[in-house]
Amino acid sequence: MAMVSEFLGQLSLNVGTQEPKFPTVVPATDFDPDRDAARIETAIKTKGVDEQTIIDVLTKRTYSQRRDIAFAYEKRAKKDMISALKGALSGSLETVILGLMRSTAQYDASEIRGSIKGLGTDEETLIEILCSRSNDELVEIKKVYKELFKKDLDKDVAGDTSGNFAKLLLALVQTKRAEPSSIVDFEKVDLDARALYEAGIKNRGTDVATWISIMSERSVPHLQRVFQRYKSYSPYDMQESIVKEVKGDLQRSFLVLVQCFENKQLYFAKRLNEAMKSKGAKEKMVTRIIVSRCEVDLKKICSEFKTNFGQTLQRTILEHTKGDYQKAMLSLCGPEQ
Repeated sequence: MAMVSEFLGQLSLNVGTQEPKFPTVVPATDFDPDRDAARIETAIKTKGVDEQTIIDVLTKRTYSQRRDIAFAYEKRAKKDMISALKGALSGSLETVILGLMRSTAQYDASEIRGSIKGLGTDEETLIEILCSRSNDELVEIKKVYKELFKKDLDKDVAGDTSGNFAKLLLALVQTKRAEPSSIVDFEKVDLDARALYEAGIKNRGTDVATWISIMSERSVPHLQRVFQRYKSYSPYDMQESIVKEVKGDLQRSFLVLVQCFENKQLYFAKRLNEAMKSKGAKEKMVTRIIVSRCEVDLKKICSEFKTNFGQTLQRTILEHTKGDYQKAMLSLCGPEQ
């Protein structure tokens, strides 16, 4: 009997809603927060600041370990470690290290807040985060956003965007996506594929509401099958259809969604490549992807990068960045695979 229940336990684990994780930053073994806190304190006090030690310690610990180090630091030094790091570091390295002192959800929530606060909206960041995060991640981001900023994410998004673009983002923020099912409903796959076709390519004009509801409410494995089936109705695949039917931020959002449904880590690999190869390397984007995904799926992003661009992400970082920032980024990516 033990055998059977163990087997069932495994089954339910695999059907679970959690996406599998492929982190590059994993818990340090024989972890001693007091020793790490002492090393950080010495590094901060050193004349000219010993950035290397700060990088070595904090990029090789998980967020929960960094939090333990911060507690130990406060006990030792009688001051707040984050404020001390802020005072000791500057520029890109400071941005990275302070980012690492937030949980993944806190980091994402802060990046969203930064993209809608102040003059003008940074739609690119808003789209990247809201359209690439899983339902579970978005549920957590909403909760943390409210804790950190005392505001509702949906209200902030609604206040800062308009039209169908706003409707799509709000539908995603409502986190109504179905959980993956172990049973494939072929009839529903066919109905959704036909509905997407009839709402767009088949007729003049686009019934955007239908696209939004299907893409924000169906599970990812279901949508992957829908996009396959879609090709038997439409002369264009889903991404080509999006480009033909809608424009601007709405088009960009749908494209990110579909790319992430098909292969999320490839989407991030392409963003990293584009960011590092562009004139005036888009450092903020590189930082955001590496910091936000290092405990999630950065390992898989690295392997997609190598497969698609013929060289490792680490090599590309070496070529396009410099100094302490480069050291921190490379350390977060881990060794070349």
